[in-house]
Amino acid sequence: MLKRNPFRFLIALAAMVTLVIAPAYARVEININKGNVEPLPIAVTDFLQGELGQKISDVVAADLKRSGLFAPIAKSAFIEKITNPDAAPRFEDWKVINAQALVTGRVTQEGDGRLKAEFRLWDSFAGQQMAGQQFFTQPENWRRVAHIIADAIYEQITGEKGYFDTRIVYVAESGPKTARKRQLAIMDQDGANARGITNSNDIVLTPRFSPNKQEITYMSFEGNEPRVYLLQLETGQREVVGNFPGMTFAPRFSPDGQRVIMSLQQDGNANIYTMDLRSRTTTRLTSTAAIDTSPSYSPDGSQIVFESDRGGRQQLYVMGASGGGQNRISFGDGAYSTPVWSPRGDLIAFTKQSGGKFSIGVMKPDGSGERILTTGFHNEGPTWAPNGRVLMFFRQNAGAGGPQLYSIDLTGYNEQVVQTKGFASDPAWSPLLE
Repeated sequence: MLKRNPFRFLIALAAMVTLVIAPAYARVEININKGNVEPLPIAVTDFLQGELGQKISDVVAADLKRSGLFAPIAKSAFIEKITNPDAAPRFEDWKVINAQALVTGRVTQEGDGRLKAEFRLWDSFAGQQMAGQQFFTQPENWRRVAHIIADAIYEQITGEKGYFDTRIVYVAESGPKTARKRQLAIMDQDGANARGITNSNDIVLTPRFSPNKQEITYMSFEGNEPRVYLLQLETGQREVVGNFPGMTFAPRFSPDGQRVIMSLQQDGNANIYTMDLRSRTTTRLTSTAAIDTSPSYSPDGSQIVFESDRGGRQQLYVMGASGGGQNRISFGDGAYSTPVWSPRGDLIAFTKQSGGKFSIGVMKPDGSGERILTTGFHNEGPTWAPNGRVLMFFRQNAGAGGPQLYSIDLTGYNEQVVQTKGFASDPAWSPLLE
């Protein structure tokens, strides 16, 4: 059992129900590699028993709907009322309303106070069970169980990992534009359970998750000195990465979590450095009379993408992890910035400024296949979901009081607001929790 407090949660995968159809024989599937995916009609019934079961099923349905791959059917259309989630449903009743997949479940209280949540996923048209699992947790962690169930359903039907059991760290903004306060906050990927994790009035920027999930790096102007910090989410303990002359920008972890890569400004130009977190030694990777910043590692740690104005305007470049072989990869009209390598390694997301507007787009690591996903007055700062299928970014609309978070999938057809209590910017997506 994993124990996390306050940012760890009590979750245990108790057992895998073995009545599972091999995926090759399941008729329900989604091809997420084609352009505009038609959402799969799915029925998510209220989990028995009581109000908590209904809350869990509602979160499961909301997660699946937000992915853009599923279309939960209104409960008012249901014909059969599920009274025993262990028994096979009346498949004909679900076929009539075109529920190609069906989710049933139960929530019970154990003698030791723990919550037991179980679900079954059915293929209505094949008349077979596709998957079933059960989980034990503390009652206050019911939302996380719902996200884990949604991930299991997503993976069973799409064949790829889900992204619902994750967190977002971001800059929470409040107050008037001329006196804006900014602190770091963290929330579930759907906007729930938001809470502040810094409480000073100093400017904070560019929070980024470590691969170990329980640590973030960020930049702060505390005491009017720009410094890069490491913050342990579990304990709240933080430390300065190092004291560097000049300004420090855009810190980010290496894939193994052993280094931080960042941009350091000296004498009017900025270059990219790495710091080994064990020895605290720094290594300079670029050396130009330009501004090189926003570095991001490839998932295997062998390459780095970054932005540079060495050619007169911000463009994207890729180099080896040791700084060699620096090659420009962006050649479209406009300026390119904030590149982030996909967890899958197949794409690089970026911000593009052109024609007075800001766009979020993706391209292959060699610069080919550029696609714009969304364009607006001011879009910036993409971050990847851990499965590499969804991006989150922040947007400032013309005349709006402050920025908001948005998500969009790789098709560009499923753009949604991510609700936060106040203004929000600079999101960073965690890896899947364990």
